[in-house]
Amino acid sequence: MAEREQNSPAETPDSERWLTIRGRRWRRTDPSLPEDLVQALKSHLGRGRSGVRSAKLKNDPDATAAARVRVGLAKKGLGERGPYWWDESEEERLERARGALRQLDALDS
Repeated sequence: MAEREQNSPAETPDSERWLTIRGRRWRRTDPSLPEDLVQALKSHLGRGRSGVRSAKLKNDPDATAAARVRVGLAKKGLGERGPYWWDESEEERLERARGALRQLDALDS
């Protein structure tokens, strides 16, 4: 039971911006993004993470690097990497997310 509690996200005083899992602080997804945009970015994030896992199992460094690019773009679009989303205007945040999604969609072309 104690391990389960340790793995659960902890609420912090600044919990709109950060969550803590196993003692490590992670930036939350930008809450101002439209749900359809968040879901599209999270779809790419999941595919990227799966790609990293598969490429590592195959010991394929090129595929691992390509999958990590997808993960990085998705996390940047979600506001989880790059400039703090709370320091940007809503317009800048939407453009960041839409730009990341355009780049991610182009990877599939």
